[in-house]
Amino acid sequence: MTENPIPVIRTELTDEGVMLLTLNRPERHNAWTLEMELLYNELFDRAEADPRVRAVVLTGAGRSFCPGMDMSVLDGASSGARPWPTDSLPPRTRPMSFPKPVVAAINGACAGIGFNQALMCDIRFAVPEAKFAAAFSARGLVAEDGVAWLLPRIVGYGNAADLLLSSRKITGPEALAMGLVNRLVEPAQLLPAALAYATELARSASPYAMSLIKRQLADDQARTFTESRDSAAALLATAKRAPDYREGVLSFIERRRPEFAGLETEREATREAAREEASA
Repeated sequence: MTENPIPVIRTELTDEGVMLLTLNRPERHNAWTLEMELLYNELFDRAEADPRVRAVVLTGAGRSFCPGMDMSVLDGASSGARPWPTDSLPPRTRPMSFPKPVVAAINGACAGIGFNQALMCDIRFAVPEAKFAAAFSARGLVAEDGVAWLLPRIVGYGNAADLLLSSRKITGPEALAMGLVNRLVEPAQLLPAALAYATELARSASPYAMSLIKRQLADDQARTFTESRDSAAALLATAKRAPDYREGVLSFIERRRPEFAGLETEREATREAAREEASA
């Protein structure tokens, strides 16, 4: 048995620090496999550890984003086989715990696991022709991967109930109207637009501040307003100890683009500042 020389996910790092991840099974419309899942998590781990990476864009090769699980896996499951070692895999929520911004460029069919992964991204760009489906009820399944928690927070309870109960397909314009996607872009401009957005984040936004904001957005879903306010005060004190705060203020005064350090550099500088304060 020879190893497949074509990776199921392609990677490319731009000069501006944007990692492009492309689901790469176009002959199968980028349907999800165990090999893809393992590599997906590995690539996000690498991107988190790489100080050159400041943002990620996720897209699909060919005409689809990801229509869900590969049919060979579904066929095996329906016959009683258990080819998928779910007990030994981490949750399929890696973009949410990833401390850098993730932008989805949804170029076509987006359903099942593909739908879930798109929801896990921070920002979603899509083409008008993209088809979205939370196709769980039609397979005799429930909403997986925490989607029943996440989807109502993105599109509202009524829209989430509609999509999850019916498994119906919607296209880009309806997805935009309910807030499922942030922007609709014509196919030829989809990837350039998503990369341009991610590049602007990489160039102009503090990686450390973005990591703290991602934490706020996730944690505050379960907090009261007062708890959110108090948590923000504590995080603000942390942010002000970091070099990015000084650079952000100085660049504003000097009317120039900020030159922020990488995330790991900022984290270490903040830890060092905290240690100095504690020993003073």
